[in-house]
Amino acid sequence: MTDGELAAFAAELRRRVEDRVQAEPELMARDAFVTLVGEHLIDDGALDDLETCYLFVPWQSRRVEVAGYDITGDGTILHLVTADYGLDVEPLKRERLTQLVRRVGAFADFCRNGLHEQLERSSPAYDMVEHIHNAWPHLQMIKIFVFTDGKTGLRRAEEATVAGLPTLVNVWDVNRLHKLISSGAHQEDIVIDVAKMGYEVPCLESPEQADGYHCLMAMLPGKLLADLYDEHHSRLLQRNVRAYLQARGKVNKGIAETIKEQPGRFLAYNNGVSATARAADLERTPSGLVLRTLTELQIVNGGQTTASLHHAARKGIDLAQVIVPAKITLIPDDRLDSMVPEISRYANSQNAVTPADFEGNSRFHVGLERWSRTIWVNPLGVDVEQTRWYYERVRGQYDVEKNRFTTAATRRKFDRENPVRQRFGKTDAAKYEYAYSLRPENVCQGAEKCFRTWTSDEGLAEREAPDDVYFRHLVAKAIVFRQVRSVIQKQNFGGYLGQTAAHTVSLIVHTLGGLDLDRLWREQTLPEAIVTAVPDVAKAVRRVLTSPPSGGNVTEWAKKTACWDRVRAMGWAPPSNVLVG
Repeated sequence: MTDGELAAFAAELRRRVEDRVQAEPELMARDAFVTLVGEHLIDDGALDDLETCYLFVPWQSRRVEVAGYDITGDGTILHLVTADYGLDVEPLKRERLTQLVRRVGAFADFCRNGLHEQLERSSPAYDMVEHIHNAWPHLQMIKIFVFTDGKTGLRRAEEATVAGLPTLVNVWDVNRLHKLISSGAHQEDIVIDVAKMGYEVPCLESPEQADGYHCLMAMLPGKLLADLYDEHHSRLLQRNVRAYLQARGKVNKGIAETIKEQPGRFLAYNNGVSATARAADLERTPSGLVLRTLTELQIVNGGQTTASLHHAARKGIDLAQVIVPAKITLIPDDRLDSMVPEISRYANSQNAVTPADFEGNSRFHVGLERWSRTIWVNPLGVDVEQTRWYYERVRGQYDVEKNRFTTAATRRKFDRENPVRQRFGKTDAAKYEYAYSLRPENVCQGAEKCFRTWTSDEGLAEREAPDDVYFRHLVAKAIVFRQVRSVIQKQNFGGYLGQTAAHTVSLIVHTLGGLDLDRLWREQTLPEAIVTAVPDVAKAVRRVLTSPPSGGNVTEWAKKTACWDRVRAMGWAPPSNVLVG
């Protein structure tokens, strides 16, 4: 990669951050950067989700600083994010990196000691620290992510302990982000050096099959699988079976009992795992073929087995006698995306896996994408060009398509026809649908969990492609949510913007019995009477949100149906001239 290419990428990254800040003027550039990078790492599987929340506070002789967090679904791993944005390809000095990691470590200690009471109770930072403190007894590891648009030679470093827990530091600098975001790939490859990890894995290799793939039959040490899950977690299990595997951490009791009581019979009792990989290095030895490395390993069936082994190792159970049979399918690059979901589908066909688990490239989302490229919004003013609402079925699609144009003039034309403010993705669509459908508690669960619930509850994996009316109505719901959120943001209430917006939209729709979605599509804006009423409605909603029962956590309270019930019961008397659908 040349310096020019890296500088161009950094400029593009900065433009994307500025676009977000322009769309949400109250958003700090640092937070926009963290959210942007976090979205790509969620798609990559390195993160399950991310709550962007900045905190900087002196504590004793230390400085506490963090930019966001997430706790894995099984409650065992705490992800903490810190960032240094604005370096613009300049080096991130080792001293600064050390300082960032040290401050995140101080934050972890701050949470462990339950010092949220030192923070403003109505602030998101209070909720963040309280949430982590309450989760602390179950945590087994911390993973620190450093996001930066600067350069550093470091990628990963292991800290002995942070706040008493084993800790891994992961650095995402501009070079690494360029590889992830600009390559068009959804994932950074997992490269596993089996030999370097101290394992010798004998295997058998099939002849190459007609489609260019071949298989390895291997006997994997249980400890190897546990170690891999410890390092990569859901990323190891993520590819194309995400909805299923994000019921992560669920330990099968039968598997756990075999591991503990009869480890020598694990090979006989367990069906093993089915996996895919892009490449493998094999070595012929006097005793047979031995596996040395695997590139882009993904376990497509056997997630519970892997998680159960990891859980047992964490509890100190000896896995020395545990052997796991594995079929590893080696697939060429050009067939990876098409074959993996089918292997996953058939491998899981006898398990209790719903069709929604394989949502990936469903007819529904492909249909939304198609309508978003063919339906135009009529000009709303003099000499205003027609525009489209651009649906990103795959993150980064917008930029990939824009970059196909080679001249500045054609790129500007693309920008005019597909303005950034009218771009939305799958998690956005779920949020708009649920806020309008009176399910704000689902919106408040977070983008990824909300999307998974939508996928499952609505049967999107099996659903036929939507018609054009559905697409227009979805855009109308997007207009409602975005405009309500924008109005609330300008009130400077301070914190809980997303939760307040979701409940405010639901209360307005509930009270009015719906809105005229066709008119909203035509006019591309909310009726002025509703816009005028939003601040007062939001203020009343926020009073409910920030008054959880027994002084509980606001963020967790907003996720409960009881919270929405209380908001709904509060009522709202709409102006007489408000449009009723």
